[in-house]
Amino acid sequence: MSLWQRFQSNFVRVDSTGLTLDISRMRYPDNFFEQMTPAAEKAFAAMKELEAGAIANPDEGRMVGHYWLRNSSLAPNDEVRRAVDDTNAKIKAFVADVHSGKIAPPGGGKFTQVLVVGIGGSALGPQFVADALGADADDKLTPHFLDNTDPAGFDRVLTRLKSKLGETLTIVISKSGGTKETRNGMLEVGAAYKAAGLDYSKHVVAVTGEGSELDKYAVANGWLERFPMFDWVGGRTSVMSAVGLLAMALQGIDIDAFLRGLATMDEHTRLASVKGNAAMLVALMWYYAGDGKGKKDMVVLPYKDRLVLFSKYLQQLVMESLGKELDRDGKVAHQGIAVYGNKGSTDQHAYVQQLRDGVHNFFVTFIEVRKARSGAGLEVEPGVQSGDYLQGFLRGTRSALYENNRDSITISLPEVNAFTVGALIALYERAVGFYGSLVNINAYHQPGVEAGKKAATRLLKLQADVAADLAKHPGVQSTADAIATRVNADPEDVYHVLVHMAANRPALKHQPAATPGQETFGV
Repeated sequence: MSLWQRFQSNFVRVDSTGLTLDISRMRYPDNFFEQMTPAAEKAFAAMKELEAGAIANPDEGRMVGHYWLRNSSLAPNDEVRRAVDDTNAKIKAFVADVHSGKIAPPGGGKFTQVLVVGIGGSALGPQFVADALGADADDKLTPHFLDNTDPAGFDRVLTRLKSKLGETLTIVISKSGGTKETRNGMLEVGAAYKAAGLDYSKHVVAVTGEGSELDKYAVANGWLERFPMFDWVGGRTSVMSAVGLLAMALQGIDIDAFLRGLATMDEHTRLASVKGNAAMLVALMWYYAGDGKGKKDMVVLPYKDRLVLFSKYLQQLVMESLGKELDRDGKVAHQGIAVYGNKGSTDQHAYVQQLRDGVHNFFVTFIEVRKARSGAGLEVEPGVQSGDYLQGFLRGTRSALYENNRDSITISLPEVNAFTVGALIALYERAVGFYGSLVNINAYHQPGVEAGKKAATRLLKLQADVAADLAKHPGVQSTADAIATRVNADPEDVYHVLVHMAANRPALKHQPAATPGQETFGV
């Protein structure tokens, strides 16, 4: 079969969204689909149960209902349906009041900046859509993000906002209110408002679970407003909830078009057809590429600057969902797919050399945007525009990789707008769910994330114990071993705590030595 014939037989057009999928450069065997049909049919059935409200996260005993956020009529009961509709209506009313100036800074004028404080899905989704869909100078409110607990990162963003802090609306996002990175960001931002002589409560809203620590804190401190986070929505699929919609709408992005793109792709990916469902085809290609065990990395190359953060968004969606030690039967499986990428054609001048000639431990997903720009094009050569080069580099790189036995998937969008970005997100959400079923793991819980949080809590308690011990021995220089013995802890943990404290607390004196065990610390 010629490549042209293979392309035609492996090309799927989702007419309702304008998205196309080409898997012709994946070298799956002729009997692959026949072999995978039983597993695919099982995945279709599991997805149908999920959307109907089956308990999908056994760790928390909850449903997984991000599909209801873009089509509330699918919700399993009236309570959930009303919650979705009421929240979206509340977002639109609040945003309209902000844009009109009805809700305004106490000092007068209008809010012109929006600062999002979150972590993980509570920041990464909003960041991606803000960068992909923002109108830049024409944004209604200019977006900024605090998505870590890095003090220098806090300072960098708050310094940038210093002259406009009085016209900045802050959104603090945390489902439980107990997420420490977000709590720290909230306190740092509050301190910045106070230092500027501003009333924090008149500049801040919460997106959180009803009755959470953050919810209670917002009520007690008279915050402007509170918006709900539902317990049946995970962070990595929360961008179409208040987590993403509020900041998007404040920025001026068309959230109705975004939700419509998600819902429209959902309609297509409910099709129980192995070769006609784009999300199932994507999941099956992941399965083929990695032999159902994630043996190859997924390199995501969007040939569009506005989609540069999409690979980071997919890192969380794919790796947090699929990276699991145990399968559904409790057997050790060590599943997952590593995701990385930046953008084309930038990556052609970075790591594509290795992709073509180096270790063959990956497959590529090219993302093409057919419309090069919204305005008229400029000819950089007779009859050639800049966007023609972008298309040429994409097709040329794909051909060069294929010629050297490197597989790739190509997804094409008509343009980047709220509708198509919604559709793209929905395609990958469904593909992740299908793949989880194909490899028999639960894509909707994250025990590894919780383990990391517990370890961090333990280390912070150790820091308090070390500080208390040092205070009991003023003027004494002690080794990490001596302090570890006194506080009954691991000496290496104690050493790292001491080095960190010495770098950030001038009262703690650190005496370097030939080895870490010989170094001493004291106040």
